[in-house]
Amino acid sequence: MSRSSINTSQSLNLTKETAIEILMTMPFLFGHAVGFNLLTELHNDWIIQMVCGREDETLQAHRGSYKTTAVSIALAIIIILYPNDKTMFMRKSDDDVKEIIAQVKKILEQPITQQIVHAIHGMSLKITKSSAVELTTNLTNDPRGTAQLVGKGSKGSLTGKHFDRIFTDDIVNVQDRVSKAERERTKTVYQELQNIKNRGGRIFNTGTPWHAEDCFCLMPNPQKFDCYQTGLISEQQLQWLKVHMVASLFAANYELKHIAAEDIIFKDPAIGADASLVEQARYVHIDAAYEDNKDYTALTICRKVDDKYYVYGRLWHKAVDSVKVEIIAERKRFNAGGFICEKNADKGLLAKMLKMDGERANTYHESENKYIKIVTFLKWVWNDIVFVDGTDKEYIQQICDYNEFAEHDDAPDSLASYIRKLYGKTPEYQATWE
Repeated sequence: MSRSSINTSQSLNLTKETAIEILMTMPFLFGHAVGFNLLTELHNDWIIQMVCGREDETLQAHRGSYKTTAVSIALAIIIILYPNDKTMFMRKSDDDVKEIIAQVKKILEQPITQQIVHAIHGMSLKITKSSAVELTTNLTNDPRGTAQLVGKGSKGSLTGKHFDRIFTDDIVNVQDRVSKAERERTKTVYQELQNIKNRGGRIFNTGTPWHAEDCFCLMPNPQKFDCYQTGLISEQQLQWLKVHMVASLFAANYELKHIAAEDIIFKDPAIGADASLVEQARYVHIDAAYEDNKDYTALTICRKVDDKYYVYGRLWHKAVDSVKVEIIAERKRFNAGGFICEKNADKGLLAKMLKMDGERANTYHESENKYIKIVTFLKWVWNDIVFVDGTDKEYIQQICDYNEFAEHDDAPDSLASYIRKLYGKTPEYQATWE
């Protein structure tokens, strides 16, 4: 069998030996055949390690390296070649788990998979049990009825569970970067996995580091593949990422190393544009404070004109109800659209107050980590932001003073939320990554 391709347009007439050889020695070609055409010889090695290794191992690879795709291929192969093994797949959240279980199911349902299974087992593959978090086929003859593949979020219960193979994938993420409590919780969960691993079983970990003291410091036999080794990201893409990400995040996610968080993230603000450039903006964003002289209430109005983001910002060291009249006056002055307000803290009370005054106001629930939101969305467009005349100096200064441990973040939070609302849920480059 050639290592160049598998022809899926016709019956392969595979022998049992050839079918096993494909899965054991050329799994990346199997990946191509089921639709994952970007897998390379590097991924071939990764998948072989996942399927055939015996020791606990760890694969650290940069974002966008298709490591999770490699895991999904490996999980499908294990179901075919080792049908009586019980495998658990764990990610940080239940929703992330469901996505991969569905992907494995799709792989098993492909025509090429049916040909391979028939060659190896002399029978057609049928999925006999399928849910968002479990998968079983007719290949197993285990009388206990335990699912071949079980998905678990890292916050789910592990009591009474036992598995021959355990895969963790991205159980370390941004939450571990910004929260020591989350780092410790993830470590506790990972240590518990040793208790549910059957004798002779193994744990295979994949992911990207976020913090020098995250769970990867516990994971054994690490192999690291940074963005320069894999060749999966072009030099042009890397340069774009370096410009549009803070250095510590780029180092962690792409170079797999840790450097201190930046003291200065937003440098050299552009100021002095005509305030008329923000007139008739679609929204006015309010980041509300609810106690005088504690936090700040921030107002942001922004318009994109000819690839520049023109920003008008106000900042009051007062509770929002103390400055409501001024807020409404600013919207009217610029003839801007309705207000947008986060509802996490006040359950939508600010929006109701504004509506009582005849204003249009919409609310949203914020679920994204604030630091990551700011250094992703605001950093993404920082070189194209121009603050218009009349913007409070304190508003601009709070943004320029912002870092991971800043005491006040109302102005950068408001502007980052505005950028995200108007100009995309994620930066454009992420559309091409995993």
